[in-house]
Amino acid sequence: MTDVLVPGGRDVRGTLEEPDGETNAIVVACPPHPQHGGSRTDSRLVAVAETLRESGIACLRFDYGPWDDGYGEREDVRNAVRWARDDDRFDSGADETFPVGVFGYSFGASLALLAASDVGGVDAVSALAPTARLGDDLDAEKALNGLECPVQVLYGERDSTVDWEPVVERARECGDTITAVSGDHFFVGQNGTIADSVGDFFERTLLHST
Repeated sequence: MTDVLVPGGRDVRGTLEEPDGETNAIVVACPPHPQHGGSRTDSRLVAVAETLRESGIACLRFDYGPWDDGYGEREDVRNAVRWARDDDRFDSGADETFPVGVFGYSFGASLALLAASDVGGVDAVSALAPTARLGDDLDAEKALNGLECPVQVLYGERDSTVDWEPVVERARECGDTITAVSGDHFFVGQNGTIADSVGDFFERTLLHST
């Protein structure tokens, strides 16, 4: 594991996990709401990162900068994607672009969709339990319309904490991958199931498509 300071004018620090062998892609992992204890140590993010590492995919888990009502946090995701896309350690030395994915849970899932829709350079997005809207102009459901890369939306079948239904319905209309997970918003006991599903998605979209 390597400590990373993400450039961009806000204090954004992360943990980079890389495979033991060759790294073939990288995923930026966005934590849940920081005012509710969300951080890069979230168990769902850690489980996904470990599965990705075993598949040959690096993962950057990061903490948001100072609270900014979702706007600064969205920029944190954008900056993390820019870092992942441009860092020299992921330069293959060839003409092909190093694949970059974004994963997020809850608040982080909505930000993953929002940031990926306009930052550029994102090859796949996986959103676990996203809420449809974080603010008047932070509309994750609408952001799906701006995504041209593969998208996976996972939701808890008994989740009554966030308004995930509009995102799932829009994703279904867009032909994206929809994955139902047994459980509520916190997915107790489901970290392995989530990690396997997310890992399979990124293997298929970031590795097998290259």
